[in-house]
Amino acid sequence: MGSTVLMVEHDADTIRAADYLVDLGPSGGRGGGRIVASGDPATVLANPSSPTGRALEEEHAIARRRAPLGPSSEHIELFGARAHNLKGDDLRIPAGRLTVVAGVSGSGKSTLVRQVLYPAARKALKLEGPDPGAHDRLRLPPSIGRALAVDQSPIGRTPRSVPATFLGVWDEIRKLFAAAPDSQVRGYTTARFSFNSTTGGRCAACDGQGVVSHEMSFLPDVTTPCEACGGGRFERVHARREVPRPLDRRRPPPHHRRSRHRIQCASQDSQPPRHDA
Repeated sequence: MGSTVLMVEHDADTIRAADYLVDLGPSGGRGGGRIVASGDPATVLANPSSPTGRALEEEHAIARRRAPLGPSSEHIELFGARAHNLKGDDLRIPAGRLTVVAGVSGSGKSTLVRQVLYPAARKALKLEGPDPGAHDRLRLPPSIGRALAVDQSPIGRTPRSVPATFLGVWDEIRKLFAAAPDSQVRGYTTARFSFNSTTGGRCAACDGQGVVSHEMSFLPDVTTPCEACGGGRFERVHARREVPRPLDRRRPPPHHRRSRHRIQCASQDSQPPRHDA
């Protein structure tokens, strides 16, 4: 169409498919900012000064160093998958191996894996899960003990969930805080120390985020530390608790030292002046 398209891209296939490639480097930060190579992709990637060319070559070297595992002795077999546009074909994939399901958009990849195979495997293992799509039967080898789905959806109730949420680490931390003597006196439960609790505990100004996001027209959003909690994510009573300083028993309190000083001065003033012979 005659348009000029300029892309900032890291995808290897897109880089190789470009008509013209400009490579910046030679490193990041202060070590960057130079155009180290430019031209058609084949020329640039073959240039020893190109950091992108070296990275892609190392990528191929790593792939070549990977030892093949050989054929698998066990297989997962799905027969007669008919959900949506699937035509009842049988699927047979090796167990204990990395299998990639490819195809054009709308060809049935997600239907086959996410809506038929995965729910059927969960059901066969007597695990909770959605009902599988239409199929005849599934055969799992004895070595398969569980079935998990890993995707880009949040692993918790909110997008700010982290792996610690999925592993239950926060649960143990909340139990530890709830068992503290101060928490027992105030009647705090584990919910009080949850970032998602709406009954008190988390900072109400930032909803437990620690930062406040500001929308900018035509620019990326800007985040700033929450002024209410100072980034602590909880109410001030939790985020900034004053710890009493231990008393130093080796020195008397300041007012005692001042009183002693006054007494000593008074006693010295009360003494009659000395007359030297």
